[in-house]
Amino acid sequence: MNTSASGIPASVPRQVRRLNWLDNLRIALTVLVVIHHAAQPYGPEDWWYAEGQPRTPALATLSAVDGSFFMSLFFFVSAVFVPGSCRRRGFWRFLKGRLVRLGIPVVVGALTIVPGLMYAYYVHYRGYPPISFPRYFLDVYLGLGEKPTDWTGPSWPDLQFGHLWFIQNLLAYTVLYMVCSRVGRLLQRYYRGGRVCGARPAPGHRALAGLTAAITAATFLVRLWYPLDEWVPVLDFLQVEPARVPQYATFFILGVLAYRYAWLEEFDARVGWVWLGGGLAGTAVLFVIGADAACFAPGGFNGPALAWAAYDSALCVSLCVGLLTVFREAVTPKSRLSVELAADSYGVYILHVPLVVATQYCLTDHGLTAAGAWVTTSVLALALTFPLAAGLRRLPGFRRVL
Repeated sequence: MNTSASGIPASVPRQVRRLNWLDNLRIALTVLVVIHHAAQPYGPEDWWYAEGQPRTPALATLSAVDGSFFMSLFFFVSAVFVPGSCRRRGFWRFLKGRLVRLGIPVVVGALTIVPGLMYAYYVHYRGYPPISFPRYFLDVYLGLGEKPTDWTGPSWPDLQFGHLWFIQNLLAYTVLYMVCSRVGRLLQRYYRGGRVCGARPAPGHRALAGLTAAITAATFLVRLWYPLDEWVPVLDFLQVEPARVPQYATFFILGVLAYRYAWLEEFDARVGWVWLGGGLAGTAVLFVIGADAACFAPGGFNGPALAWAAYDSALCVSLCVGLLTVFREAVTPKSRLSVELAADSYGVYILHVPLVVATQYCLTDHGLTAAGAWVTTSVLALALTFPLAAGLRRLPGFRRVL
């Protein structure tokens, strides 16, 4: 995510430098993340830091649609710039930069931002006697105290990484790519005498249909054991939602391949428009029938689980392909404002949740409808978070990270 003065990552070759629309897409995805989290207590039944809020089915459906594709697209966009940066900077220098850029926010956020959010939830909703933040941090968040017999969860201890899971997973995928890339080069030299593989055409309808079927099968199999919204710790550190891993890992790999074979430039827009139409139609159907009727089918070997795995995967592929097409074909202008917003987007992702939750707490019991509270939270959070990220990014010590 390091950028040059123009706002385009400086580590990529000339053919990718010209893709200013990727920065515009990254801004849009960051905004979507903020408004997605702003909707959490007002629609879906997922666990969130604020409870007891008015709800509306439309926001539950919106969250289901968002969840089907937007983080997969984030992984794709992030992966596009990984190979070129790794090649330009070298293995160890690039690894060190990723540990600074991605690792520091995860560690610092897990010790500051996330415990603050979990403490607010503990005080407001758990029903236990009030305790100070230092005591909560040691006894409950870190789990150094005794677990209450009537503990209400969602886990013990409260230690978690919250929305920083994406940065965690992105770091893990990047390291895996680096290892596989180095091993692949060694094997290529051994078996091919150093010859480079030829170009591969950009995916067409048949390839995208096959991709959708493959993601559906993998998603269905994983969800036999891990339904949606069930998170597991990997190596007691990595926070993973297995039900989404087939989508996330696939789109990270596709981002790497898109860089290698110049698919972002060569992809046929006519294919993209068709898949966008399918994604929008699927979204409209979901809003008509409602998220409760179609989404979050229980796991297991049954028809509803297979149907939702297929629908979810089809939305993922079609909306990702469609949005890439829209931004490449129609949202290409670069301005001083877009460069600034793109540079701030990483900081916004890290910082936005406390502002979103604080706004949701402040709006409680003020008589707003679910939609009104969601819109108010979204507008205030976006208006505050982008300037905050811009200011922090210019401070010494923050520049290398944000």
